[in-house]
Amino acid sequence: MNGIANGSTRSVAPLPLRAHTLVLGVVLFLASELMFFAALFAAYYDLRANRIAWPPASVHLRPVEASAGTLLLFLASAVMMLATRAMDRRKFLAARRWTATAIVAALCFVAIAVHGYATDTFWISTNAYGSIYYAMTGFHLLHVIAGIGILAALAAGMRSPALQANHRAGAEAMTYYWHFVFVVWLGIWATIYFVR
Repeated sequence: MNGIANGSTRSVAPLPLRAHTLVLGVVLFLASELMFFAALFAAYYDLRANRIAWPPASVHLRPVEASAGTLLLFLASAVMMLATRAMDRRKFLAARRWTATAIVAALCFVAIAVHGYATDTFWISTNAYGSIYYAMTGFHLLHVIAGIGILAALAAGMRSPALQANHRAGAEAMTYYWHFVFVVWLGIWATIYFVR
């Protein structure tokens, strides 16, 4: 009180910024998804440690196709950062275009993955390698497909006055999911195609 009476002011520490509950919820969800994928990685490396030939000689992988898919997911993740920046600047047309670009790149990734499955020389029931390969890549592909739906909902929502008025939390949560999908794929891609 003396400080106020004398005309001086005390500096008061600002309140800490807290994450929006939607963003926090998505981050917690992604943490649980990370544990799920960590279990798949653990299974992969456990199976690999107990095999002389890994992958088996009958398995023919296509690293060039997988690398092209990786590049597409990187592109999709990068343009979603541009979409978020465009939303922050209230340039919703540009944000929709960036999001549409990410969706197209993700659809191309799905097409490459489906083509790979159709031409594989092994299946989920062929051997242990086939089982873990399809479990890892298949569950990831489901996440990509869900991500395409999320990005499509975001692109459609950008026309909504409600999203335009207060877009940050929802858009941030959606893009966190999409970046998670890309980062998990990097781990799967490196594990399957480079760790022998």
